[in-house]
Amino acid sequence: MTDWAGYIGLIIDGAFVTLSLTLCGSAVALVAAFLAGLGRLSRFTAVRALAVTYVEFFRGTSIFVQLFWVYFVLPLFDISLSPFQAGVLVLGLNVGAYGAEVVRGAIKSVPREQFEACIALNFTQYQRMRYIILPQALPLMLPTFGNNAIELLKATAVVSLISLSDMTFQAQIVRAQTGNTFVPFLTILVLYFIMSTVISRAIGLYEKRITRGLDGVRS
Repeated sequence: MTDWAGYIGLIIDGAFVTLSLTLCGSAVALVAAFLAGLGRLSRFTAVRALAVTYVEFFRGTSIFVQLFWVYFVLPLFDISLSPFQAGVLVLGLNVGAYGAEVVRGAIKSVPREQFEACIALNFTQYQRMRYIILPQALPLMLPTFGNNAIELLKATAVVSLISLSDMTFQAQIVRAQTGNTFVPFLTILVLYFIMSTVISRAIGLYEKRITRGLDGVRS
């Protein structure tokens, strides 16, 4: 029993690594999503082309290949990243590519009259986005952002392939040492479910908070 307590402790340690990957990866994904999403709406052709290239590349290639390329190939060009840094970068950029389409779609769904009103009031581009467009578009983004964060959480399991000690890696270690598959993988199954539930609830609460009092405003 004492041995199993130690094994479960290993998986719990891995859970903190998974949680750190999720939080840091989500931060990278959020920044990438807004930069690429706004870039796709830019009036500059070069900026649009760069944003489209990023989105299509990361959506069109395997996250496994992306992770291996960043961790094993970049060092050949004197760019070395730790397993954690490589995991955060790949997870963030991969999920951010999907988030970019969410940002673009939400902004384009804001009624054209809102943009015309901003122009009539002589707002700068920054003022339009900061005070008028994004406050209306953000509630539309949040549900999908929540789904993307959960997908990122589940995708953290790929970092076990580069020997980063996340939950999946630790569960594999426990299975190898005990010969038992049921207990370690049931444990991480429950932990993944708990974490995804917390993310979903947190996004739901934030969505209610920012949409409070806005019912009927856009109509």
